[in-house]
Amino acid sequence: MEEGHVSNDVKSLWKWIGGSAFLASMCCFPSVVLVLFGLASVSSAAALSNDLYWGTNGMWWFRPLLLTLSAGLVALGLVLYFRSDGICSLDEVKRQRKRIINTSLLVFSLSTIAYILFNFVILTEIGVALNLPWESSRLWN
Repeated sequence: MEEGHVSNDVKSLWKWIGGSAFLASMCCFPSVVLVLFGLASVSSAAALSNDLYWGTNGMWWFRPLLLTLSAGLVALGLVLYFRSDGICSLDEVKRQRKRIINTSLLVFSLSTIAYILFNFVILTEIGVALNLPWESSRLWN
């Protein structure tokens, strides 16, 4: 297998990781965008975030749905990654079991870290800078 092919597959895997972290953060991202572009007041954006993140006003299902879809995106990305690498049968999965397990654990760990950094550091700091009441959400508080 040529090196460029592997590099493109890994780049594709990073897109799935980043996409899953972004999707999992959709409970807070809309509030930041709405305030940033002046499309909503700070109080209405904060209320939206509370509804989506904490599940108030009957939205209890939204955050678990986002996290489930994000995990599904990572799993789909892994399947596509391994299939493009020629691992298409159960016999091949058994032969490459250690590589599949190690890569999967690494990718799910990186996805979780990307979500934490994006949601609880980057978005939180932008939200605090925009006067959203998210100081208590900082990881270092």
